[in-house]
Amino acid sequence: MTLKTVEWKDNSVIMIDQTKLPTNLEYVTYTDYNDVAAAIRNLVVRGAPAIGVSGAFGLALAALQSSSKTMDDFLSDLEKAKEVLFQTRPTAINLSWGLEKIYNSALSHAEQGRTVSEIRDAIIVEAKQMAEEDVNINKKMGKNGAELFQNNDTIMTHCNAGALATVGYGTALGVIRATKEVGKNVKVIATETRPVQQGSRLTAFELKHDGIDVSLIPDTAVGYTMANGLVNG
Repeated sequence: MTLKTVEWKDNSVIMIDQTKLPTNLEYVTYTDYNDVAAAIRNLVVRGAPAIGVSGAFGLALAALQSSSKTMDDFLSDLEKAKEVLFQTRPTAINLSWGLEKIYNSALSHAEQGRTVSEIRDAIIVEAKQMAEEDVNINKKMGKNGAELFQNNDTIMTHCNAGALATVGYGTALGVIRATKEVGKNVKVIATETRPVQQGSRLTAFELKHDGIDVSLIPDTAVGYTMANGLVNG
């Protein structure tokens, strides 16, 4: 079963703690948006798509945490939380996108005369939909990309663009998963990806977790591997 990086369950945000990989597969549960902010800042969760949805979930937690009764106070609480979450990774486009989408939705509902309770529920629904859309988009990408590979191809990857960088399934690794799912046999050579070792700690871990044939090489071996025709994808 493909790893689920971040999800909403029982009004809580559940994440894989990626700082513990590959030694331990541990999950953390948050009910406070400040903890989600810390998780983004400290790389408990990383990868653009995953960060975007995590921000949306963080804002949904902020909506639950707010005890404000008036609309102005409630929106003020959301705006404060949005800024706290944004400052964790201000250059991350997906994070600002996720936060703005949820916050603007709240503003739109407020203009329509919805109550605080109704907006709170709507925010949670929309954040969960964002997570579902991320997985669905990755699967569509994977299905299209799978056509590019042949049976018995060997594919090289760098860094991590898999399930651990998204809500689930993955972008680049999603294509590899989809290729295997349509019945083609593929092998993967993953680079270690210095200095943070996303290839060795994350990519190799999740491919092995999903039963996909993967070999790990140091970054310095890329030239040798390609020059000797050991990869064709």
